[in-house]
Parts: sequence; structure tokens; C-alpha cells
Amino acid sequence: MLNGKQIEAVNATEGPLLIIAGAGSGKTKVLTHRIAKLIEKGVKPWNILAVTFTNKAANEMKERVRKLLNLHQDEGLKVNMGTFHSVCVRILKEQAHLIGYENQFTIYDTADSVALIKNIMEYFRVDPKKINPKAILAAISNAKNQLISPDKYHVKAGNEFHMKVGEMYVEYQKRLALNQAFDFDDLIMKTVEIWQKNPAILDHYQEKFKYILVDEYQDTNHAQYVLTNLLAKKYRNICVVGDSDQSIYSFRGANIQNILDFEKDYPETKMIKLEQNYRSTKNILKAAHHVIVKNKLRKDKEMWTENTEGPKIKVYKAFNEKHEGELIIREIQKLLESYESPQYNDFVILYRTNAQSRILEETMLRFGMPYKIVGGVKFYERKEIKDLIAYLKVIQNPNDSLSLLRIINTPSRKIGAQTLVQIQNQAYITGQHLFTVMRNPDFLSLPKQESLRSFVNLIEELRKENADFGASGLIKQVIHRTNYKEFLLNDNSKEAQSRYENLMELISVASKYDGLEPGISLATFLEEVALISDLDNLKVEDNAVTLMTLHSAKGLEFNTVFIAGAEEGILPHTNSLFDPEELEEERRLMYVGMTRAKENLYIIYANERLLYGQYNANAPSQFIEDIGEDLVDYNFQKNVFSGYSISIENFGNKKIPDESVLGEERIAFKVNDIVDHKVFGIGKIISTVGDIATIKFEDPQFGVKKLALNIAPLRKVD
Repeated sequence: MLNGKQIEAVNATEGPLLIIAGAGSGKTKVLTHRIAKLIEKGVKPWNILAVTFTNKAANEMKERVRKLLNLHQDEGLKVNMGTFHSVCVRILKEQAHLIGYENQFTIYDTADSVALIKNIMEYFRVDPKKINPKAILAAISNAKNQLISPDKYHVKAGNEFHMKVGEMYVEYQKRLALNQAFDFDDLIMKTVEIWQKNPAILDHYQEKFKYILVDEYQDTNHAQYVLTNLLAKKYRNICVVGDSDQSIYSFRGANIQNILDFEKDYPETKMIKLEQNYRSTKNILKAAHHVIVKNKLRKDKEMWTENTEGPKIKVYKAFNEKHEGELIIREIQKLLESYESPQYNDFVILYRTNAQSRILEETMLRFGMPYKIVGGVKFYERKEIKDLIAYLKVIQNPNDSLSLLRIINTPSRKIGAQTLVQIQNQAYITGQHLFTVMRNPDFLSLPKQESLRSFVNLIEELRKENADFGASGLIKQVIHRTNYKEFLLNDNSKEAQSRYENLMELISVASKYDGLEPGISLATFLEEVALISDLDNLKVEDNAVTLMTLHSAKGLEFNTVFIAGAEEGILPHTNSLFDPEELEEERRLMYVGMTRAKENLYIIYANERLLYGQYNANAPSQFIEDIGEDLVDYNFQKNVFSGYSISIENFGNKKIPDESVLGEERIAFKVNDIVDHKVFGIGKIISTVGDIATIKFEDPQFGVKKLALNIAPLRKVD
């Protein structure tokens, strides 16, 4: 059954329609019924175009429409459905000859594109150590999503990097054409180009696609926006579905203004708000609304439900990230007591950054709770982590040939596959270990001998230093001596920064073994990691707790949701704290996380957190206070599992003091005060914004940090 607003949206078949579809409001049901309604009214199925963001969503819609129309499985549904890219492929198959392509063109994936960029860089004699090929490709991709041609890009280039990109962009497009290939971004860009240069061709598709439906309109980029509006210009029968409160992909080029300005593009628009939620409890919806209503860039709506009131939102304060993981495990175990059989897939743990998953994974493994990671690789399976662990294994045991082969040319030492074959052949002939053979590389050419000797000397030096450094110190030495940081960050992408953050997280783990003697520290650390890796390789059942980033959770729902790391600097992310638009996106991210929950919602923050190799005492996320005291359960019992107290005595407008000074009068801090931090040492307050202080510490390894004065372990120094 459809509700009143859903029926109104289904029946509004003519003219521009904007459907504001809140979380859990049944938008897919509306879209499929609307397509069926158009066909029942006599619209030819092939005159309908439905665009989704995933092929899975398109296939699901096809099946639902087929059932609504009582079509058998073998009866073809002639509605045009698919992603922007798949739709454009079909168009290019018909029209590519207009831009010099055969209809049997090739589509390059990212790996193909990177390989082509590398060839072009070699042609231009650009050192890939100085400019990463992926950084070049990312710049070109961004330009294409903005519909900026090579010629225009070259003209607008404002610095040396963009000038170089401009040159390679021109060559890149020439070689794609020579190879009769399109990359992924070309599919939309070239379709728009054909339509803009050939009005008759555009008219042909306007006649073909008289009724257009676009799902997740808040996630469209500029190229997709232009393509959609070119197509809808003639008949203006365009229906877009979306929710400005769930626009969380600006880093991929999505532009929230596309949905906010839809009524400016189509003044005659009919807007229908789907505000009835079928997923969550009343309390979850109220809490989420209190958070999102603070945003200015949004289409106003207020979700409601006929579901029960449900429990209040539980906000937990953990002492640290380890305690956070234990709290979550304990709560899952407690909730499972009411189940006849464990349904682990009812639970999800959401976090802002991938680096947060490490301690959560370890806790899951320690207590034997099945889990799976969605939208990311498990911490110890990530390439950068495996690389560093391999270095440590070789330092510990140079006869570990598997680890040796992994690191010998990572980062690049110009020891290629042919050289490796020669080394392995020599080891086979002489019956020696690979590392022994590498110590005496006389059988190789002089340049290869030099590269190999340099690598061997590095390992030998690190082996000696194992007697002086703990495990974390050795990791730092490997990163420094191999230029691994530069190797990662040369990428110039957000992914590169995330990978580097994972290395810092590995240092955090290793630092816990630094209290042991140096040599034993490394051995114990590798032993522990090996045990975790062994368990990691076990088959993860479908019935498992899900771990995922907030970005990956969009469109999903779970009975119980845990949002971990709800702290200033994490959620919202530190990069957004001084940018109003970025802060609004962080708020939308929190909203998306909260509205994944059907019955139970937990929000956890830590008093102190070891992340990226540093201890930070962050304030609770501002989003927690937005929820409001009346919706939060903050009277928690003592966690008998860990012995930590998790009660929150103060909430909302009241400040939460540091555990070490409970009962004492809070110290007032001001600019220029000299302070002493338990971990970072002596520092000077250089600025304050509310309870957040910017402090410059004397120890250069800590530098300048932003800390929450109400919880940071600080004391004034007279």
C-alpha cells in the first residue's frame, strides 16, 4: 500500500517533479510505481529513462516494475534503466562515429588509464617520483567531471603542476582516440559534447526519452547535471528524487546545489515531500532531526513515523579507543541475550575514518565475535600495512623469502622482474637463501649490483638497530629510511592521506610493545600480528557484525547502530571545523549514520584516543549536544566487563570534566597560559574558541594541537 504523499508522487506524471525523499520513506517503491503508472497511462516503455547510481539499484527497479505489470521473467521490459555511465555507453555505441570513433570502442578502467598516463609521463620525461601518475589522472578526471576540455584546461592552468597536467591531458585524449578508447569520465563528457555540437542528435534523444527519472539527485556532479538538463529541455517531464540532508559525496564531485536549485531550473516544478519513515523509531527520527535542522543548505522537512517511541539514544563515554571497542562488544552481547539464536547481522559499527577500524577489528577478534568490513580492506590486509609488516619480518628473519620479495622493490629501487628472476635462479643453483645471494650480487650488471647492495645494507643496518629500538621505533625508521611516506603521499589524493594515516595507526599499535626490551618488542609485536592475521583469514560468515565507514552506509539499514568516535576532530572531521559548508556535510554524515538505525542507536566518544600515532583528548562531538537531553539515555550502569565507569553525570549545556579532577573546581585557561599535558608536555595556549584551545607544545614531535579544555589532562604552570 502507498501512503497519500506516495500516491501523489506516483500520479504526478507530467512536468517537472521534485520528490524530497527522506531516509526510509520508500522512494524505490514510489519510483517503480511511477514507472508502472506511466506505462498504464499509455506512455511507451522505451520513452522512459530511469537513471540510478548503481546497477544493482537499476536491476532491483526492473524486477519490481516487471512484477507490478505482471510480466513474466522472459518478457522484455523495454524501459531504459541504468547508471549514467551505462546509459551513455548505449548512446555512444550509436553516435560515437560523430567524433571519430567506431561503435566497437574500448572502455579503459582505472588501471588502464594509469598505465597510459605512465607512458605519457615517460614521453614528456616527467619523473613519476616527483609527480604521481594517479595525481595526474585525478586532475584530468576532475576536469572531465566539470566538462573542461584539454584546451580550456591548458588556458586556465595556474601553476606548474596544472600546466604539466594540461600538456598531458591533451596527449592523453589523443592517445585514447588513437586506441579507440574512452575512459570512464569520457562516457558522460563525450555524450554531452555530441549533443551540444549536434542539435538534431540531441533532438532525437529528447524524442526518445520523453519521461526522465533520476534517483539520488543530490549526488549528481556537474557533467551529470548538464546531461540531464539537455535531455529534459524539450518536454520537461523530469522527475528527480533525492534528499539534500543525505548529500555526503562532495569529495567525488557531487554538488548539493543541483537539488537545492532544481526549482530555479524548472520554475513550474511540483515538489512533494515523502516525510513518513517506515524504518526508525520516533526517538531516532527526533534525534536525527535535531542534528540536521542546524544546517542551512537543505530543503526543509520533518520526518515522522507510526513506529513505536523506542528506546532513547544511548551516549557512552569511553576512557579510550580500546574501552570504546569493549563497550560496543559488551552491548552487542547484552542485546543478543534476547535473541533465540545470535543474529550478528542486525548490528553495524559506523566510523568516520578507516583508521578507526583497527582497534574495533582487534576487539572483535579477541572476543571471537564474527564480523565483516564493507567498503574497505581489513586493517592488516591493507597494502601499506602488509608492506611495513613485511619489512619488520625481514628485519626479524632475513630468510623469510616471501616478505623479502614483497619489499625488495617497494618503494621502487629499479629492481625489476627480470633481476628478481636472476636472483631466484642463482639461489636455486647455489642452494642459498635469497638474502644470502643478495649479499653477493656479482652475477648481476653493475647498476643492479649497486641497487641490491643498497637494499641489503639498509636491511643489515635496521637489523642492528633492532637492538636499540622498540617495534614502533623500527617502523618509524623503515618509513624514514625507505622514503615510504613520500612514496604514499606522492599520490596527492585523499586516499593517499588515508593510507598514511593507517601507517600512523600501525605505529600506535606497535607502541604498546615498547615497554619490552627492544629485540623482544619486535618479536612479540610480530607474533601478536600473526595471530590476528591468522584469525583474519578465517571465512567471515554472512551472519556477522558489520564494520563500515559512514560514507559506505548510505542506503542501508540495521536494527542496531553504533556510531564510534563521535568527537570533535573526528566527527566532525578536523578539516571541516573552520569551513561552514564542510561542517554542514559532516552534519549530514552524522544524520545518515543515525538514520540507518531501526530500533537502537548508540553514540560513543572517548575521553582520550590514540589515533595516527598520537594521543588526543578531544571534546565530545557538537552533534551529540544537538540531540537534546530529553532524547538521550545517559544514566549508564558500570560496565562489569571492563570495570570502567561509563556514566555521564553532565550532559547538554553542562560541561563534562576530566575524570582526574572530578569534584574539584575547574581551572580557567586563557591565551598565553603555560600548561603541562600528561602526554605532550609543556606548551603555550595561543588561541581559544569556546572550550577548544590551540596549544603550541615545546616538543617538536607534537607541535601545535587543538584540545578540549574541559577534558584534556592539562594543568597550569606558574
